[in-house]
Parts: sequence; C-alpha cells; structure tokens
Amino acid sequence: MRAFFVQIKCELGKSYDVATAIADAEIASEIYSTAGGWDLLVKFYLKEDEDVGQFVSHRIQTIPGIRDTYTLITFKAFK
Repeated sequence: MRAFFVQIKCELGKSYDVATAIADAEIASEIYSTAGGWDLLVKFYLKEDEDVGQFVSHRIQTIPGIRDTYTLITFKAFK
C-alpha cells in the first residue's frame, strides 16, 4: 500500500461537511482540520497499481464544498 496526503481548501463554512463526506465514504485513513492556507489534511492509502491522480480527480475533487486540493506523494515511512 502507498500512503499519500491531500490538503484540501473548502468553500467557506463547508470544512466540516467535507470532512464528514470523506469519513462517510470510508476512503481515508485519517482526517485532520488544519490552520493556515488549507482547511483539511487527509491521509489515504492506495494499492501500488492504483492511480493517485485518478483517485484524487474522481473521488476527492468531486465532493461538494471542495474548492482546491494539493496532493503530497510519499516515498518512505520512517519509524
């Protein structure tokens, strides 16, 4: 499994709705609200052969209330 993170900017007043929609879809490992330029930081896992770009485009960016996304691809987890 490959981990990656998506930072999400939401429409004003919609961050809790977006977080709930992601949680209800059961597609995320962890969902955090954040301060600063982005509203949410979400951790996802996909199988190595799954396309991250397609997942973000089709499963994340189509959620109502999302204004922008920024995807961070991970390479190695240090323990």
